[in-house]
Amino acid sequence: MERIDLQRAPSATLKALLYAGLLLVSALIYGNEYPDLNTAQVNWIGDQIFNNECNRQPRCLTSWNQGENFPSLGIGHFIWYQAGQEEIFDESFPDLLRYMIAEGVSIPAWIETENFNSPWQNRDAFQADLDSGKMQELRRFLAQHSLQQTRFIINRFDSALDKMIASETSVLTKTRLQENFYSVANASPPYGLYALIDYVNFKGTGTSEQETYQSQGWGLKQVLLGMDSRDGVSPMQAFIQSARNTLQARVDNAPVERNEQRWLAGWNNRLNTYSP
Repeated sequence: MERIDLQRAPSATLKALLYAGLLLVSALIYGNEYPDLNTAQVNWIGDQIFNNECNRQPRCLTSWNQGENFPSLGIGHFIWYQAGQEEIFDESFPDLLRYMIAEGVSIPAWIETENFNSPWQNRDAFQADLDSGKMQELRRFLAQHSLQQTRFIINRFDSALDKMIASETSVLTKTRLQENFYSVANASPPYGLYALIDYVNFKGTGTSEQETYQSQGWGLKQVLLGMDSRDGVSPMQAFIQSARNTLQARVDNAPVERNEQRWLAGWNNRLNTYSP
């Protein structure tokens, strides 16, 4: 094997070696893996998310919140945009539909006719259509396929750590993300994984440059980096408190006209479900 002269090695090589060393230490401490979820746990996580978003009410499977420019559908309140609509939030409902098709699920024919675009121009039109045959069919479809929705949410989560690490250049920051991620993922199974999975579905990975207010994000990356890991503070306690701080910062930074303070109590109640 060729010997590397560290004094003469390019800075990129030194960074790579340092990162590899830190990852090795992290692997020895945390195992760099998290528990597999059995079917009962997957169903439990799906039910928790449905409760968080909809209080388990089927009518809530088709919602359009006041103050928002789009409907939120399914157990995970997946965002759905009209054709050509541009917002700062990641659209997820069309991806869910394509995932379900790949899993062999038949989706309502009118959705394909609309080219996977939302057909409602505004909230008033959506609300007026709530009891239509089209909307009732959509709610039945979503109620019958909660397991596929949960699996879709988990599949999106599976790539979260890679996205977060790729979004950073600092070796120390990458390592901190990884350490905190695995410390939470392995805490109080299945609550640690549930907290991570739900937060990604709830507020994203925090890697999108668009999903920010005043250049500050509110996703999983920001929560993990904000964790206080002092002795005596459990990973779940540190995660929940950092999530509270992150969401409070989002509210503080949000445009005044969005009045996001009205949602903060509900968001904090959701975080309470992460505690075993």
